[in-house]
Amino acid sequence: MTKKKSIGFGYLPDETKHHFLVRIPRSKNKEVLVYERFIWDYSEDQSSELNDRNLKVVISREKWDAIEEIITKEFNKRLKLSNALVGRFKTGDVPVERLFGKELILLLWAIEDSDPSLINVALKNWLGLSPEERWWLFTMTNASTGHYANKKGWRIAIRYALTENPVDDKRGIQGNILEHLYKQI
Repeated sequence: MTKKKSIGFGYLPDETKHHFLVRIPRSKNKEVLVYERFIWDYSEDQSSELNDRNLKVVISREKWDAIEEIITKEFNKRLKLSNALVGRFKTGDVPVERLFGKELILLLWAIEDSDPSLINVALKNWLGLSPEERWWLFTMTNASTGHYANKKGWRIAIRYALTENPVDDKRGIQGNILEHLYKQI
């Protein structure tokens, strides 16, 4: 069976235009930007909808580098299960399928203003959520504080739920996170 030929991480522009675009700078001193887009430019230069209105998160390169490998493994594991080509994050623009993008943004929102020492806790808690739980949390957060500069309300709750909430292996990860999240909102 032939693998689905997607771009980046599972993005198929002929099926949908809705996707996220991760812009990774060459310089380690510049920040990684993630946009939500509804247009695909059928050229190498992606310029449509790369504006302030569509910017979802700005993250330091240090924090990006800390999560990139885990995100890559998680998404590629699921791409393999759906018989799609695996992806990789590289310098430049990397399109991400819309549901993967929601999950990625959720994690990035959690760590954007956190202490870098809490990233491993955030990753464990994020991995403990099902994709559907991640999508729901993204949707709720995005509805009220989805713009990159709007760091209040749900964004704060997501940060506390994923970074300040140690994993309790006896109670399970999901119960802990959701219980803590509901206390924050």
